[in-house]
Amino acid sequence: MELKLLNEQGQAASNVTAPDTVFGRDYNEALIHQLVVAYQANARSSNSKQKGRSEIAKSTKKPWRQKGTGRARAGMASSPLWRGGGKIFPNSPDQNYTHKVNKKMYRAGVCSILSQLVREGRLSVVDSFSIEAPKTKLLAQKLKGMGLDSSVLIIADAVDENLMLASRNLIGVLIVEPRHADPVSLVQYKNVILTKSAITKIEEMLA
Repeated sequence: MELKLLNEQGQAASNVTAPDTVFGRDYNEALIHQLVVAYQANARSSNSKQKGRSEIAKSTKKPWRQKGTGRARAGMASSPLWRGGGKIFPNSPDQNYTHKVNKKMYRAGVCSILSQLVREGRLSVVDSFSIEAPKTKLLAQKLKGMGLDSSVLIIADAVDENLMLASRNLIGVLIVEPRHADPVSLVQYKNVILTKSAITKIEEMLA
């Protein structure tokens, strides 16, 4: 598998050989969907709390007698059928939203995403990616010079302090190390840039 190697002007200077096992997989839409849904579900926090019928601070006295009033039968004001009553199936803070994904499925899904990015021309490679100082302006100019001024995911073998500080204020730009490249980010960003050293690390992770 040959990947485009970009220069500082964003032009394809040459090609880089990449493993077909990672960047040449078939597109598996069902697996990618399952992977993205599981990743987003596992990021959810169970902080929603609703009160059940037993937790409502209302009188347990019967509102009116059972028969003879012409109204519907009622037992207590905390009934879920009443306004201000308890919820029938209340949310609790200990609710578990996690989805289990096997390692083999995860690796196959990420490889399928990377392979599809290559086919769509959204993935490119650079020799290295760095800036001289931790300034957002320098990083923005570098990306603009490469024609990548919007929606860019950069996977570098090592993210130094300059890159980390400079990228924080750029909307649509994310710089991560290979071990932090998640399926949602790979799908979400329009362009993905890899450093040559990052390719080796990704191959070791997904082998």
